Amino acid sequence: MASYLLEVSYTSAAMAALVANPQDRTQVVSKAVKKLGGKIIGLWFAFGESDVIGIVDMPDNTAMAAFALALGAGGACSKVKTTALLSVSEAMAAMQSASTTGYKPVTG
Repeated sequence: MASYLLEVSYTSAAMAALVANPQDRTQVVSKAVKKLGGKIIGLWFAFGESDVIGIVDMPDNTAMAAFALALGAGGACSKVKTTALLSVSEAMAAMQSASTTGYKPVTG
């Protein structure tokens, strides 16, 4: 499974609906993620640019893209940002592979 950071901002209409009728959206979100073969690791409300922050495990990029598209198409979110997360061992493997690419930076 691949891990992803999910950052979501609500529209003002969606935020007004949550204020008028407070609700925990975790079950709704979890059901959609599970249908795509994934799992919610955690969801948090946040102050600042994003209203909700989540960590989601999905089988692959296609499944995560499908979920992000569904969120964006739903109309309640003004922003949906997804960031792929690498484990430390995956990052170490990438660092080791990077040294074998032969890439040379432009120098002045």
